[in-house]
Formats: sequence, structure tokens, C-alpha cells
Amino acid sequence: MAENTCIFCRISAGDIPAQFLHQDDTVMAFRDISPRAPTHVLVAPREHIPSLAYITGDHSVLLGLMIEVLNQVAKAEGLGVRGYRVVANIGADSGSEVDHLHLHILGGRSLGSMG
Repeated sequence: MAENTCIFCRISAGDIPAQFLHQDDTVMAFRDISPRAPTHVLVAPREHIPSLAYITGDHSVLLGLMIEVLNQVAKAEGLGVRGYRVVANIGADSGSEVDHLHLHILGGRSLGSMG
């Protein structure tokens, strides 16, 4: 998907509003518009990367920054005590709806076992 039509690239550019919890030059975190849990936040790079399947060794600093932001947001949302789930979907079979790398932070209730 071209960057000019990617919804997350458009959010990053300010063309589409979002409820940001964090934004800097590299990473943004914002509330999901269709939450699957009481807390559902997306952490995404501003750079257009289709998914984790496109990550190379050159992205190690970016991934570290994303995890740092993820941890800060989870703590600020009060999820640290009870726990939370982090999800990365890759490809259509995963249920991914946006071809732009992002991590879901889900919490605020028991999410049950995935196994």
C-alpha cells in the first residue's frame, strides 16, 4: 500500500485525527478506534514499514524505541500491575487490517489464555 493511502501514514502526517498518548519524530502511540479491550492502544513507527515481516537488522533501534514507548504507555495506563497483552499481526490470515507495522497494547480486563 502506498504511503499516501496508508491510514497510519495519514495519521502520522496529521491528515486524520487520533487520540495520541505519545508522539515523537520516530514513534507514535494512539487509541484504537475499535477497541477490543478497555485499554487498546496502537504503537507504530512514523516510517512506513508494512509489518514485522519487513524488519531487518537495520531496524533494531526503531524496535527498541517502540518497546520503550509501549512500556511507558502501558505503565501510564495503569496496566503494569495486572498485566497486558502485546500483539503484532502479520498478513491477512492474522486479521491485520492495516499494512503498517504496529503493536497492539490490550488490557484493563482479563484477556484469558491464548493456548
